[in-house]
Amino acid sequence: MKTWLDPQPVSVPDDLRAAVGGHSIVAETLVRRGISQPEAALRFLDPDHYTPASPYDLPDMEKAVARVRQAIREQVTILVWGDFDVDGQTSTALLVSALRELGAQVEYHVPNRFTEGHGIHLPTLTRYLDAGIGLLLTCDTGIAAHDAVDLAQGHGVDVVITDHHSLPPELPNAYAAVNPMRLPEGHPLRELPGVGTAYMLVRALYDDMPSEGLLDLVAMGIVADVMVQVDDTRYWLQRGLERLRTAARPGLQAMMTRAEVDPAYMTEMDIGFRLGPRLNALGRLEDAGPAVQLLTTDEPSIIEERVNELEGLNQKRRFLTRQVYEAAQRQIEQDPSLLKYAVLVVCGEGWHTGVVGIVASRLVEDYGCPVIVLAENEGVASGSARSVEGANIVEAIRSQADLLNSFGGHNMAAGLSLPTENIFAFRRGISQTVRGMLGTEEVAPEIAIDAYLDLGDISLELAEDIARLAPFGNGNPPLVLATRDVHIKSRRNLGRRGDHIELKLADADGNEQRVVWWFGDMESLPQGRFDIAYTLRANAFNGKREALVEWLDARPITEGITLETGPRYEVVDYRGKAVEDSLLADLRQQFPGALVLYEGMNRAIEGVDRYSLSQAETLVVWSVPPGPDTWQAILNEVQPQRLVLVGKEQPETDIRQLFGVLGGLAKYALTHYGGRINMQAMVARTGHDDWTIRQALKALSARVDLSFVAISEDDFQVVDGGTANGSTELTRLQSLLRESQAYAKFWLRQAFE
Repeated sequence: MKTWLDPQPVSVPDDLRAAVGGHSIVAETLVRRGISQPEAALRFLDPDHYTPASPYDLPDMEKAVARVRQAIREQVTILVWGDFDVDGQTSTALLVSALRELGAQVEYHVPNRFTEGHGIHLPTLTRYLDAGIGLLLTCDTGIAAHDAVDLAQGHGVDVVITDHHSLPPELPNAYAAVNPMRLPEGHPLRELPGVGTAYMLVRALYDDMPSEGLLDLVAMGIVADVMVQVDDTRYWLQRGLERLRTAARPGLQAMMTRAEVDPAYMTEMDIGFRLGPRLNALGRLEDAGPAVQLLTTDEPSIIEERVNELEGLNQKRRFLTRQVYEAAQRQIEQDPSLLKYAVLVVCGEGWHTGVVGIVASRLVEDYGCPVIVLAENEGVASGSARSVEGANIVEAIRSQADLLNSFGGHNMAAGLSLPTENIFAFRRGISQTVRGMLGTEEVAPEIAIDAYLDLGDISLELAEDIARLAPFGNGNPPLVLATRDVHIKSRRNLGRRGDHIELKLADADGNEQRVVWWFGDMESLPQGRFDIAYTLRANAFNGKREALVEWLDARPITEGITLETGPRYEVVDYRGKAVEDSLLADLRQQFPGALVLYEGMNRAIEGVDRYSLSQAETLVVWSVPPGPDTWQAILNEVQPQRLVLVGKEQPETDIRQLFGVLGGLAKYALTHYGGRINMQAMVARTGHDDWTIRQALKALSARVDLSFVAISEDDFQVVDGGTANGSTELTRLQSLLRESQAYAKFWLRQAFE
């Protein structure tokens, strides 16, 4: 349970209260956040009262502008090199759009997370240099790319860097290095993200030309990269949200339509929880290059194709996130000593590296401390770090550089890679560093309350008044409000997949209020009277405005009122019984709309695999899941009320049979798809988890004249020629198959409530 920190009384100056007006909470919050002068308050609340800094405040800006203009005049090809997260995607799209408008010859490259990684991949850069580019312009990357800069200059190509990540001990020998981290602390441009830094370059290049058409991209990058929303960063976000509400580019408009976002009421929450994750899914699971095309084209057919691709990948991202999150939580439950360190470090074999950052963010919310989530593969652990205020995570990681292969990032988020055998020493060392940053006392989860309200005080008018403090985010968190002594009158699952919980709360005076708990847990709901902490915001639903109360935490008072919950599931059990395939038709007739989970080779069974799940009242489990984390993720994704347990088929545990299935899929891929095969297809046919499939492919390559070359974390290219040795992989595969077989036996006799 989190410790609640009650608000301390503040003295609000009369002139501030008069200037701000509205509910007293607004002025009190400004004072608590260090804003007590009316002029400063108006600059914070209204961008019309704020004057942004000149882009020429950034070091090397004059040199960067001159060199880019020279490339435009000479009509040499400018290669924009970006990154695969949303900040990198939007930075790339912004520079490409602006340079095209200025008449430049421009190409762009967004590296593939899995084959190239962060930064500038030297073999890929070499191909562009050999093709004759005339200038390399980076965005959201490059500040530590010494080798890449030297390589380009060796080919007679200048490099202009725009980046915002932490500075290395020595800067690369680039023509210009534009980075807000080169400014002194407190400068209004210092907290710009990559897209904000790129936008400063464009502002300087444009002179008197209007650049407001690019601000929708700036807003996307600021929110998605969780930048500190102060000074110019806040100002440009405010302006960018205005652009998104009124004149967003066609690709973003199409994304809003698909995500059911009303542009007129667009907020930073919509970027952070609806649009941003969709774009991030490309970079996390596939190639992020198509995102730049989506953000720079006006062609409806291309936009539709790209938006459809985003939706499919976003669904897969959600499932993989659940799977890794459940595995991480189980690891913590099995080893509670992990929580005694100042930094929570968890590592799992075969975890998908594309979602570890999301999982790290969720664990930070759960445990209130910096978190590092690592995925182990062939002796190397790579992953993402997320931090809390007061702990500069990239500097903490830097303190352990001798244990690492690579790292990079900024104060709140970072990426890293290290040998698996160094994890224990790394966990201990970084925890010592972070204790020095945060203090020696053990960090306990806390929640700071901004104000207490009665249930009857909640209204749309109050929500809209509080919204004047928005946009909220890092550096300007949403207000945490609380109400004492309430109880639950009703509850139900909410959302297409039933991920969320809708509650009706009541107080002793009979006031009632609808509350939403995003990704809530029914079993964790308090049973009696309790105090509730929440956020309050204006929300648009079905074209109507409402005051939306969002659950954050609860503090029990008594056990006065008890909710009779009953069994969690209604269970219809066919496990262990001799059943025919014809049973499925009977079940569909008995339970209309039932979702059938099936992974196997029997094409007579029509079902969906784990990556294609949707919410359903009834889940028919025809095939046994491969392990507990996958099974829990399935239940969380479907949120069924009724389980029909069949388990007629199990993941194939006979190695020869498994090799036969995978070999057949490989030959089919060679014949029909140019040798490209994806993990989802192999999972759907074998029923195994990703890690088992990877080990099986390595072992199979030692026994047939084929190899499986990973081109992303989810896609492989089948090529001629096997590998010389696969004994280690075979031994590991045998162990994994025994684990799968043992879990299947357990699942087939497990009791379900």
